[in-house]
Amino acid sequence: MIKRALISVTDKTGVVEFAEGLAKMGVEILSTGGTAKTLREAGIAVTEVADYTGFPEILDGRVKTLHPKIHGGLLAARDNPSHLAQLKQHEIGLIDLVAVNLYPFEEIASKEGATYEEIIENIDIGGPSMIRSAAKNHAYVTVVTHPEDYANVLAEIKNNGDTTPETRKKLALNAFAKTFRYDEAIEHFFRTVLGEPELMDLHYEKVCSLRYGENPHQKAAFFRNPDNHDSNITNAKVLHGKQLSFNNIVDGDSALELVKLFDRPTAAVIKHNNPCGIASANTIEEALELAHGVDPMSAFGGVLAVNRDFTKAMADYINAKKWFLEIIICPHFEADALAILKKKSNLRLLEVGTLKIDFDRRDIKKVAGGILIQTEDTYQVTEKDLKVVTKKQPTPEQITTMLFATKVCKRVKSNAIVLAKGEVVMGIGAGQMSRVDAVHLACYKAGSERSKGSVMASDAFFPFADGIELAAKNGIAAVIQPGGSVRDSEIIARADELGLTMVFSGIRMFRH
Repeated sequence: MIKRALISVTDKTGVVEFAEGLAKMGVEILSTGGTAKTLREAGIAVTEVADYTGFPEILDGRVKTLHPKIHGGLLAARDNPSHLAQLKQHEIGLIDLVAVNLYPFEEIASKEGATYEEIIENIDIGGPSMIRSAAKNHAYVTVVTHPEDYANVLAEIKNNGDTTPETRKKLALNAFAKTFRYDEAIEHFFRTVLGEPELMDLHYEKVCSLRYGENPHQKAAFFRNPDNHDSNITNAKVLHGKQLSFNNIVDGDSALELVKLFDRPTAAVIKHNNPCGIASANTIEEALELAHGVDPMSAFGGVLAVNRDFTKAMADYINAKKWFLEIIICPHFEADALAILKKKSNLRLLEVGTLKIDFDRRDIKKVAGGILIQTEDTYQVTEKDLKVVTKKQPTPEQITTMLFATKVCKRVKSNAIVLAKGEVVMGIGAGQMSRVDAVHLACYKAGSERSKGSVMASDAFFPFADGIELAAKNGIAAVIQPGGSVRDSEIIARADELGLTMVFSGIRMFRH
């Protein structure tokens, strides 16, 4: 039975209602400092901890709950006669519930202008101690560290006079997770102050086990960052279809992150983690048709993402073309489109809400015995970045296409070459060991008619003139590349001889 509760919180969200609910059920409430003042002003009877322990707060409040009458009351095993006898001997009462959250250390440590002394003063001592005592003794004691748990705890006490053992166990997990992250933040602060190597701890919660990994003989699971709430593949709502596979999730991420780069209505088809069709247009319906037309054979069995709501006309197009897709991802599905698409039992439908690029995203790659971490490549090449290096100047239309193709290039596995006309991809050369082979593959995929007059984008510089020569041979009219080769002058001269337009962006976009 919950007879006595200790409430001491920095975040006072919902605390008055919580304490009021407990008081109405006859629970005695102990409290400290600002929390006691808040509850008392709300008309709730409160016993100050100093009055309860018979020992005043000292050292400017640094010591107030670190007392045997507090921790003895929290840690005593209710079914241990020796523990109960000791409590009686020392006149210590049981404490059945603790509601505590901690000084805002992270907030203060990250505040501009915060002094070292101010930051240190916000290292909570009494709070984590009470949380750990209560959580260790969760067989008997309820520990609440998150305001969102108040309502459920009150409801259980009202119904049963106490919380259930399962609830106390879950709350104990939340409590230890909170103190773990809190201590981690303090440790990180000291590492930063002392210039020690950063310790990288990644916190991800399991979403589900997967049937297998990239191949059937590999085991796999899907984990998510609990602090990330962006519109991405991890947070998508699956409206229809069977469980996503390992490869589905990888391809779905590539498709969605690609269409996020474009302001105009855009559709992208991904196959084996590379785009095989992408187009921007005045309407999303037109973009879909153009993207499918880039490489219909490769698009079969692919993953489709669009950056606008999915309409009935788009669903009708997919049906008319008998286009088999693994996944469709979009901000929202129109009801009529959803009704049509749900008839396809093997098609997964994912809704992600309003799109936005997460500029704080970290890119993590695993290597044997370690990880590599970098910021996500969110740099957007603009017209201001472009430097015309050939005698022949680009047309305004070619500049538009260059910027479009550069965005696509960013999401193609290196070595990467993208051919485009207008804002439609013509051909892609992905993942080749030499850049000239990537050019050859892109031209092969495009075909002679679509290569002719197109713009070619490269994710990195051309080390030799052979890639430029092959482009000219296939009728490519203009090239955008980062530049930076020791042979730049030779390559520019060759482009001039071949009558090509070439622009340097200064930005490399490797994607390994």
